[in-house]
Order: sequence, then C-alpha cells, then structure tokens
Amino acid sequence: MINPSVHGWIEKYFVEVALPHLRDNLTAENWYEELRDTGFIYGHTLQLPGIPPETNNLWSVEERSKIALLYALFAVYQFTTTQQDRLDFTQKASAFYQEMSPVGIGQLWKNLLPATPAQKLESFIDGRVQTNKDIFRKNFSHIVTNALLFVDVLAFRHFLLKGSIPEKYLKRIEETLMGLVSLALRFKGEKTVHDDLLIKLFDASVRYTKFSKINITGIQQLPFEAFKDPLESYYFLDMAALALWNDGKIENEEKYFVYALGEHLQVDDTFTETALAFTHRFISTHRSEMHYFNYSHPVKHFYDQTAQSVIFLIKRNKKRLTKEIRESKELMQLLAQSTQRDLDAEEKKKIKKQLLDVCKTIPSLTIFLLPGGSLLLPLLIKFIPQLLPSAFNENLED
Repeated sequence: MINPSVHGWIEKYFVEVALPHLRDNLTAENWYEELRDTGFIYGHTLQLPGIPPETNNLWSVEERSKIALLYALFAVYQFTTTQQDRLDFTQKASAFYQEMSPVGIGQLWKNLLPATPAQKLESFIDGRVQTNKDIFRKNFSHIVTNALLFVDVLAFRHFLLKGSIPEKYLKRIEETLMGLVSLALRFKGEKTVHDDLLIKLFDASVRYTKFSKINITGIQQLPFEAFKDPLESYYFLDMAALALWNDGKIENEEKYFVYALGEHLQVDDTFTETALAFTHRFISTHRSEMHYFNYSHPVKHFYDQTAQSVIFLIKRNKKRLTKEIRESKELMQLLAQSTQRDLDAEEKKKIKKQLLDVCKTIPSLTIFLLPGGSLLLPLLIKFIPQLLPSAFNENLED
C-alpha cells in the first residue's frame, strides 16, 4: 500500500495507480467539474480515481490531501500539456514549488533537497499539506488548512504555460479570494457560526493575506481582469457558493449575487446554477466529516481527533499489532478480560507496560512512547477489542 508519510510514495503511486488518459475532447469546464466531484476543491477529498475505497479509508485526512494534490497537479499537467510523461511532470512540478517557496528559504536548504525530482516533489507537497505535524499540536487545531490547495494547481498551470509563475500571482489570487468571500458574506441574509469558521479557515490557509485587512464593498473592486483562465473563474464561483452556504435554501439576494458574479466572470448561467447546487449538496451530505465545520471546545476537539487518529493507526497496523499481541499470552488474557469486567490497578499497570513494549516494535505506534503518549493508551485499549474481535473471542474460549 502507498504510504504518503514515508519517502518514495510518489514513485510508488505512479507504479501502482492506474491513471486514466484524459479524453481528447475534455474541456476546462468538464475537467474542473470532475475534479470538484472528488471534494478536493473544498479541501475535503473523498475518493480519487484509481484508488480502491478500502485503501482510501486507510489514509489519514492529511495523507489523502497529499495524494489528492499530486493527482490534481498531474491531471492539470496532462490537461495543459496533453502529455503523460511522469518524469517530465515531477521535474516541472518540483521546479514550480521551488520557485514558489517563501523568500526566506535559504539556498543551503534547497541544496540539501533529495536528489530525484520525485523526492523533491514529496518534500514540497509534505510542506504544503503539513502531514507530519506533532499529533498533539495538530489535534488542538480547530481547522484543517488544506482548503486552498487548488490555488497551487492554478499557479502550476500558469507555470506550465509560461515557464514561470506570474509576478505576485499567488498574493493577488489570495487577496481576490479573501475579498470575494468577504463580499459574499455581506450578502448573506442570516449569519451563522459557519461564517466565523469559514473566515478562520481561510485565515489559516492563506500565506500572504489576512481576512481582517480586506475591505471590499462591490464586485467591481475585485481585480478579476488579472485572471483570464476559465479554471480561475470556476474556482471563484465555488468559493462564493461555499461562503453563502447554510443549512437552508439560498435566499434570492444571495442567488442574485452569485449570478452577478458569474456574469462578471463571463461564466455561463448553467455552470453557476450547477455550482450552487453541487456546493449545497456536497456540504449538506459531508458536513459532519469536514473538520472546519465541526468546531468544538479545544479539549473535546483534542479528544475526538486523537481518538480518530488512534483508530486510524490501529487499522493501518492491524496485522502486525495482532501478531505482537498474540505473542503475549498474559496481555491477550488481560485485554480479553477488560471487555468483561473492570480490571484492578495492578492489571491495568501490566497492560500499560506490555502495550508500550508492543508499540516499541511497530514504528507507526511509537506515538504512544512520546511525552504524553501514555495518555492515549486508554484509547488504544478501548478500540483493540472492537477492531480485533476474533482474536479476543478465541482467547476467551481458551
């Protein structure tokens, strides 16, 4: 299985995943809509072509975002160049990210990047998606900051067409997006907690702009003349629809704003109508799974997110974890008994010690050995019987 958290995953992706050739008659609109169907546009990728659902479910949110970003970059490469050359793609994509790296990045760091284009691209994508954050710091964050990754795809398309990123393009498109979202929120008939979360989401996702510095009062103030690519117009429309989304139907004034925006962007009314309908349907269906719509008290958020991370780690390492636990008869017996009765203090102490010994043998589970990691052990103990029922039933029979 491809593991986006370790080196070599891009080359493995291109070997294992069957990437479909883009249709000769594929238009920018069709391509964008197909990408939007995956959820990538909203920062919440559900499923990517060529990836079995059972594999997709074994990736964390951040790992899925890395795969999605690679997929989107390669797709826009195919769409723009009509080529399928994976080596040429990784060379161009790594050159693109090297050009868009922050000014403060030192030349020494660039010289220390891995040797191959694929390895360089892995490093850049890892930095953009920020997969390897410390689990505690990551889980105390209220929002996932990958909602604007499509800006990378748009900038990469310019890079492919012109050989470089247009001057100040990234800053200009971020400012335009922030202004558009700010303006859209002014048209909302009813303000909800969604608005505050959306502002926090964008503030956490941008690199050059702060929402509080934006003061736009009309569509004419937005510099849309700087953006000629239809893909940019489609994205602007979807971000406006995202800003206007709420639990109920869209109000007439809100709908008027989106259609006026579409007309200003020279986008067909049919696409605008589809954008409104799809955004409403997607978020209504998947809101409970989208992190930035699920703000909670920091402590509760930490517990909920950590519990999900523990389940994910156990699922990914299920076979090896089962093997290691089976080899410890006392641990098996105690874990089995914990599903039937409350263990005493001495038994709990034994479980903790033996589970830590097991975690030492599985690299992915060394998270439990970090400072504070022992606090997660009750979660591990709680979920093991649910995920490995046959092992514990057999133990009870013995």
